[in-house]
Amino acid sequence: MRPTGPDVTARAQPRRAGGDTGAPWEFFLLTLALSLPVYGLSRWVHIAGTPKNMPVLDAALAFVPLTAALILAARHEGAPGAARLLRRAVDLGRIRAKRWYAPVLLLAPFTLLVTYAGMHLLGVDLPDQPRLPIAAMAVLPFAFLVAAVGEELGWTGYATDPLQHRWGPLAAGLVVGTVWWAWHIPSILASGQTPLLIALGALGAIGGRVLWVWIYNGSGGSVGAIILTHAVSNVCGSYVPSVPTPALGPVTAALAAAVAGVWWARSSRGGGLRGRTRGAGSTGSPSDADRPPGKL
Repeated sequence: MRPTGPDVTARAQPRRAGGDTGAPWEFFLLTLALSLPVYGLSRWVHIAGTPKNMPVLDAALAFVPLTAALILAARHEGAPGAARLLRRAVDLGRIRAKRWYAPVLLLAPFTLLVTYAGMHLLGVDLPDQPRLPIAAMAVLPFAFLVAAVGEELGWTGYATDPLQHRWGPLAAGLVVGTVWWAWHIPSILASGQTPLLIALGALGAIGGRVLWVWIYNGSGGSVGAIILTHAVSNVCGSYVPSVPTPALGPVTAALAAAVAGVWWARSSRGGGLRGRTRGAGSTGSPSDADRPPGKL
């Protein structure tokens, strides 16, 4: 007779890449460790006129989260776990409700438009970003898409679900957003941003990540959706030089506060800002009890 029981069942269920069983704190530390050489080299390698005036080696830095996530997925699950993580880059089939393509594609343009209007009405004058040549503008969408794959398979595909399963979607967004922003600080300083822009950028990064967790859950746990959201955000932030990317911070934070308010209202009705529930990265029955925490 084949043995059964809790121990055998536990052994038969491999850890998923990311999912609700990932190791986010290991991921954060490993990402930092792997980033240190790139930070060091960036001090000596600089090309003027890059999008957002970012260090050119940020192109390599974008793939550090993916590298860290693959190392940890392979360590905990072997090659199958790493392969599953990679496949999540093209998991747009998870988006059952097609209305979620609206925030994926329109969140960044909407935020940019509202910010531009606010700066114009209030007479706010912030330093312009470098103006990009036409040839660069034609190539950059693809480059930004590839870079977003390198980042989001780590930040979203590996780290987000275990955090929101333990603390809820709002806390997961705040934690990942804070670490994500801190990870960019060397690049932010190298780009020459003023203290005001750095503060506004923190609002934008942390608030933006809260919004992206909202989109992630609403899209059925699609990492591909967040890859597109990230790429569109970078395109918008680079193509309008009169609105520096950190200027989007206040509007982004206001939108994130609105989403947090909805989550909070749902939690008062049992929707859950905290507590362990089946999350967006899980598989199983799509019943109400199995919905991702905070899904609208």
